[in-house]
Amino acid sequence: MAYEGARVKEAGEKSGFWENVRTIVYAVLIALFVRTFAYEPFNIPSGSMLPTLLVGDYLFVSKFSYGYSRHSLPLSLPLIPGRVLFSEPERGDVAVFKLPTDGKTDYIKRIIGLPGDEIQMRGGRLYINGTLVERTPIDPAQVDDGFGRMVRVPQYVETLPNGRQHLIFESSGDDGQFDNTRVFKVPPRHYFAMGDNRDNSLDSRASVGFIPVENLIGRAEFLFFSVDGSSSIWQVWNWPWAIRWNRIFTGVGP
Repeated sequence: MAYEGARVKEAGEKSGFWENVRTIVYAVLIALFVRTFAYEPFNIPSGSMLPTLLVGDYLFVSKFSYGYSRHSLPLSLPLIPGRVLFSEPERGDVAVFKLPTDGKTDYIKRIIGLPGDEIQMRGGRLYINGTLVERTPIDPAQVDDGFGRMVRVPQYVETLPNGRQHLIFESSGDDGQFDNTRVFKVPPRHYFAMGDNRDNSLDSRASVGFIPVENLIGRAEFLFFSVDGSSSIWQVWNWPWAIRWNRIFTGVGP
């Protein structure tokens, strides 16, 4: 009887093991489905989108906002031709896309130019289709210069032609590296994107170039976590002091 009892116990252990394996597989498949077709998490490693996004922000991007391409899939598997279920980005969207020059690196910028638009910077001011974009100065922002010193940075509210407003930094005033450019004519099925930190952003004015519609990943929607750099995300014991509590579950608005 002891022998028979041991056999029953062993069978039960095997059954429990495969149940656990099945549960893990289901969980992974659900996570992959959500990440591919619904929301994907990203973190912000640089200050090119200041003051809208801070270094240490973690956010969700809606994958369904612009439809799907191969870059919507893990490892950019070439299983989706072109773009399907496409919805046009709106001017002012904060979008994540694959860098056109390598098709691998994830970038996040604001959509400024739509197909057919003419974009130019003249004297630090943005022109869209020959019309000067309105901006209104507000109080300068206090920003860490990277060496522990707080500096004042000129800050403006910029109003795009469709009425959407957002904050921009002009840390070098109106005479920065990309404050005077040629006219950029946005090709069909491409977009022109810029960082809100205008004098500290590599974007469509520089090496990034125009963004093909196939390279769009999704629209930034809301923050789910944010740390100020004094602690890594895995250092849970430091979270009470490092977390920017006021940014959690806030939207990435225009």
